[in-house]
Amino acid sequence: MRRAEWARPSPPVRREVCSELPTEDTGRPPVLFVPGLRHGAWCFAEHWMSRAAERGFPAYAMSLRGHGRSGGAELRGRTVLRDYVHDVMQVAASLPRRAVLVGHGVGGLAVAQAIARYPAQAGVLVAPMTRGWRALGSAMLRHPFGVLPGLFGGSVGLRRGQLFSRRLDAGAAKRYRSRLDRSAPRVQWQLLFRGRLESPVSGTPVLVVGSPHDRLVSQRALQKTAARYGAEPLLFPGMGHDMMLDARWVEPIDAILDWVASEAASRPS
Repeated sequence: MRRAEWARPSPPVRREVCSELPTEDTGRPPVLFVPGLRHGAWCFAEHWMSRAAERGFPAYAMSLRGHGRSGGAELRGRTVLRDYVHDVMQVAASLPRRAVLVGHGVGGLAVAQAIARYPAQAGVLVAPMTRGWRALGSAMLRHPFGVLPGLFGGSVGLRRGQLFSRRLDAGAAKRYRSRLDRSAPRVQWQLLFRGRLESPVSGTPVLVVGSPHDRLVSQRALQKTAARYGAEPLLFPGMGHDMMLDARWVEPIDAILDWVASEAASRPS
């Protein structure tokens, strides 16, 4: 435990965890999906959880504090990124076997920090948000009126064009956006300040996934994050930031599960 974590432990909250299990035990590692800002477990329950279960992976999705059906909404003003990391580690540690952690957006940043503490089977960072003014500047160029409220204590605005490709049905896009939660302002502020990505413990393999057409996370940012783990990002052109909900959602999850199956075969569970 880091000194700051010992000095200011995360307040306990009730955590929403959804599950979808294969019809029989295949011996494959559980996959824990971690959503990012303004999203809850529902965004993975829509498609990716059932796909993982169909392919023999026990699938779980959680909501970070203040999101979805998790508690902590009253603590939103005091919540920091470290609290999200704590949530991820607590849920991961409760699973029956060492899990594969799949984080999206800020959930990807939380997973990156969690695998520096928790010996995950593997880590997958989907369109991970990176920290620092350069990343903010890139997002500002793509989405100025959505990012600005986040600098003044409001929630980052997420329009249809920032989240999804044009191929997604307008009705589905409207339904998904209606479920977005409020953001934690201190977490948004933390994204302004560069933070070093620590090395994963136990040699945990890491995959970075994204789209060159993501209007929130640039291709350069994806490449830089992947390079930190000695790899290249796996890119899906033509997709939006919310890859798990976009029209071609099946392509990235199948590629992720193929990679996980390959890595799991060479590592003890």
